[in-house]
Amino acid sequence: MEFLVDNDVRGPWKKKSIFFMLPYWEHLLLRHNLDVMHIEKNVCDNIVGTLLGQEGKTKDNYKTRLDLQQMGIRKELHPKKRPRSDITFMPKAFYQMSRGEKTEFLKTLKSIKPPDEFSSNISRCVQLNERKLIGMKSYDCHMLMHEYFPIALRGTLPDHVSSVIIELCDFFKAICYKDLSEDDLNFLESKVSLTLCKLEKIFPPSFCTVMVHLVIHLTREVKLGGPVAFRWMYSIERDLLKLKSYVHNRAHPEGSIAEGYLAEESITFSFRYLSNIETVFTRVTRNDDEGHQNQNEESSNLCPGRALARKLHSGGSIPQRRRYSNSNIDEKSLTQTHCYVLFNVESVTTFRE
Repeated sequence: MEFLVDNDVRGPWKKKSIFFMLPYWEHLLLRHNLDVMHIEKNVCDNIVGTLLGQEGKTKDNYKTRLDLQQMGIRKELHPKKRPRSDITFMPKAFYQMSRGEKTEFLKTLKSIKPPDEFSSNISRCVQLNERKLIGMKSYDCHMLMHEYFPIALRGTLPDHVSSVIIELCDFFKAICYKDLSEDDLNFLESKVSLTLCKLEKIFPPSFCTVMVHLVIHLTREVKLGGPVAFRWMYSIERDLLKLKSYVHNRAHPEGSIAEGYLAEESITFSFRYLSNIETVFTRVTRNDDEGHQNQNEESSNLCPGRALARKLHSGGSIPQRRRYSNSNIDEKSLTQTHCYVLFNVESVTTFRE
């Protein structure tokens, strides 16, 4: 982005964006679109790095404690020297997890088994031996803030710390709704202001970066620009990843992208005139549990599903054979299955009533 030097303006700002040369720029209410995806990712990294004390990602380090000492606030967190020694140490803060709390927190994330295509396998990012959470993508942080944090934080931190983080998670989850009234936005705007004030009272000043500050402007962005789902970067990033997958010759990436895009357009055009032929659009999904139900069968809300099987190779030219085997389930799973049938099959409704 280019900037223009403005010597007539009094104040600390010496440069002005070139967009101000546009005649309509000063009349725009929404000049820049804040991307919720990147804001959520950076806020999540701040929280995870600070709670787990990950080196290079935590916002609570020795320089931060020196800043607190220089400002004369939170004396219980100032660096201290051990008696009869010149060794300086940092007292443990109440928002830092102990070794046992880190283990319980990461074990909870490690044991989460989400439905297929609901999110990525978050357990791959968990390093129990090092007590770290690394390698998270933007959507991993999105699901962590929306679904997993409120579950994993319970019992691992003091209530006044975990409750504030859960409030922030609830705000991110609510701001991503597609149906929000003006009253809902006004309530979220007032609530997130209090939440950010609580975060400033709990965490050190270095935690409140510009990304954390931008959270307070998200509700105004929704009022002016519409729902978040139509303005964030997930769809664009997904399309860029798809175009990147077309590159097979790194010496000519543009030509590879054009060739791959043209091939997909040709398949899409041809698919409209073909029937009973398996293509990338009609291929069965990896986990197809919908089953095939006849019209004569009794309709119900219960998904027919499919049997689990494994392929056995007999060797030679003999084709593969499938063997279906019954698996034993525990008492808890049997009770859950029984309750699911009772509350979802229409044929037992009369008996349940």
